[in-house]
Amino acid sequence: MLAVAGTMTACDENAWNDHLDGFEDKNDEPISVNKAIDYTLTDADYVAIAGNSSNVAMAGNELKAALAAVGTQHAFSAEIPAAQYVPAFLGSTSFPYFTLTKGSSVKLTYNVAGDVPAAVKESPKAELYTITSDEYQQYVWESDDNYIDAFSPSKPASRYLAQILLKSEVDEEVNPYVIVSYNQTEQEPVFGNVSGGEEPGFELSNTIASASLNALIEIDGVVTAICKQGYIISDNSGNILVYMGSAFDASSVQIGNQMHISGTVGSYNKGFQVIGNNADVALEVTVIGQQEVTYPTPVEMTGADFTTQHGRKNDVTATYARFTGVPVISGNYVNFTVEGTDVKGSLYQATPAQIAAFTDGQKATVTGYFMSVNSSKAGDKYCNFIPTMVDGKAVASAPAKSVAKAPVAQVPTTTYNAVYHWDGAKWATLSNFTVLNPDDYYAMGQKYQNLTTPDVYLPTYLAQKYPYAQEGTEINVLYLLYKDSKTAYACDPYVLKNNTWVLNRFVTEETSQFVYTSSGWMYDPNVTITLPAGRNMAISSTYYQACVDWVYNNICVPLGDTSIKSGKFYVTSYGNNEYYCGTSAYQNNIDLRPDKAREQYPAGYTGMSDEEIVALEKSRFLNEVMPGALSTLHPDAKPIEGLEVLFTINFSVYTGTTTEYTAVFKVVGQGKFEPVSCTWDEE
Repeated sequence: MLAVAGTMTACDENAWNDHLDGFEDKNDEPISVNKAIDYTLTDADYVAIAGNSSNVAMAGNELKAALAAVGTQHAFSAEIPAAQYVPAFLGSTSFPYFTLTKGSSVKLTYNVAGDVPAAVKESPKAELYTITSDEYQQYVWESDDNYIDAFSPSKPASRYLAQILLKSEVDEEVNPYVIVSYNQTEQEPVFGNVSGGEEPGFELSNTIASASLNALIEIDGVVTAICKQGYIISDNSGNILVYMGSAFDASSVQIGNQMHISGTVGSYNKGFQVIGNNADVALEVTVIGQQEVTYPTPVEMTGADFTTQHGRKNDVTATYARFTGVPVISGNYVNFTVEGTDVKGSLYQATPAQIAAFTDGQKATVTGYFMSVNSSKAGDKYCNFIPTMVDGKAVASAPAKSVAKAPVAQVPTTTYNAVYHWDGAKWATLSNFTVLNPDDYYAMGQKYQNLTTPDVYLPTYLAQKYPYAQEGTEINVLYLLYKDSKTAYACDPYVLKNNTWVLNRFVTEETSQFVYTSSGWMYDPNVTITLPAGRNMAISSTYYQACVDWVYNNICVPLGDTSIKSGKFYVTSYGNNEYYCGTSAYQNNIDLRPDKAREQYPAGYTGMSDEEIVALEKSRFLNEVMPGALSTLHPDAKPIEGLEVLFTINFSVYTGTTTEYTAVFKVVGQGKFEPVSCTWDEE
């Protein structure tokens, strides 16, 4: 019975105490971790912020890419400000101090990506313009007989390029940036028939028909067709594509150019071609002259021929042919449905002028060079043509340019690029820009004239090109970037730091405060500064000395002072206190004793009562001196739309006894402050 009674009693409320003595009242009380910490975001933190689910939802589809950039660039931006996207991170387990509780604050240091200069953003849109043979003849050498397709030491490019661009077809209103491609020789040409014999005429070779894979080939031929990435060269035996790649300027060659070509034969899609875009394979091209082009009778290709040719197993040279089909135009692509076959006709790397020769859905007869076949991943099959005529009419390959006579001297030349900008009145070079030359890609070991990992090569390139550059020098590098199966110009800004060229991301470091409230973490731009009175208080001395310095520079110097320790005006001979408003970086307070103010600079307080002096000093402190000191110490403080940014200063005043006061200042501009209130007004 006693046992049962004991058991029953044990079931009563508060029947026993299962807690340690002294902890009864702490059972349900949460742990409080209330701290003020300083923290700098790491690279991993930016990745976490960009991937935070709350931030992803806030950014939505419109700012999805901008938020992702925070993770890759390790910096916030105008689109993704820290004030909005940091709180979710601070409240997550990704933040090392996620156990902080209400009342805590974090003084957070982070990166902010600034605005990229317009020139860096706009210059990649530059038009590539190649100086023509006619321009060398007319503007550089000024001779119908004695000229070369290049600049020389006595006729440097820098002397002529701006004027050539001014007279060219480049439209500065459409694009104020241009990349000029030109030839330069390091030796002066010798004109005339120095051998005394007759000058030989140009004769077509008979080598194209014998082309074989990887063989060296010498061709004396004529340009008979042009596309965006190369041209057809023809001799007495056949036709072959000279493939130059995406960097090729279709206006740099013309139909009828007589050329001597020395190169290597390659193949692509069952068609032979001379390789012209590979750093490992040399190609030498010399323009000899110009002649009229007469095309042979084209081979008529039917649907059955399309089917047969698409199934061929061997590489062949180009055939001059003709077919009829219905064009389907999609952007830069023009394909043709041909009766009697499922193989489509297709224009190969068509120029805008060639595309414009067709009307979508309107049957056309195409004459040109059939040079390769291919199939798409979807199973579509194509026979590829470079057109010369549409419905019996010649089709232009590139904007027409006047044709010069053949240069009469042959010298070795190198191709260079230069960046020019239209400044509103003239074409001029940009001193802080450089552009990679064709040989630069090869020197970097690139197979093609482009880069896929520019950051690996450009710092070394800049170090070699600018060996005497000074610390802080900024250079913008234009280069061809291969990305997403496309090659286009890009511009990377670099700056020299500690003798190393580093990519300039235009990133600045900022520090902001975030506080943990009942609603969670939030951005708090307000700042509270307490200035303890007494000697050797470092933070107080910093602010009060800034006040003394402001008085000296803005009040005493205009009065004629030449030294902060002269003691002639408001600042004492110690240089660390003043009586314009009474601040002292020695005692770290404001001395509002009117007799001390009169003693230091009597002329400043003539005829004033004690009360008037104190009132004047107070006004000067609130309206002039402390706002000036805050501007010096906090030049980056700035207003925030929708928020009032306040700096609260706790300080002490000495009048025989010490009294503590609080003044509040509002940020009204970049580094500009205005008083809001002071507790001495409540007395």
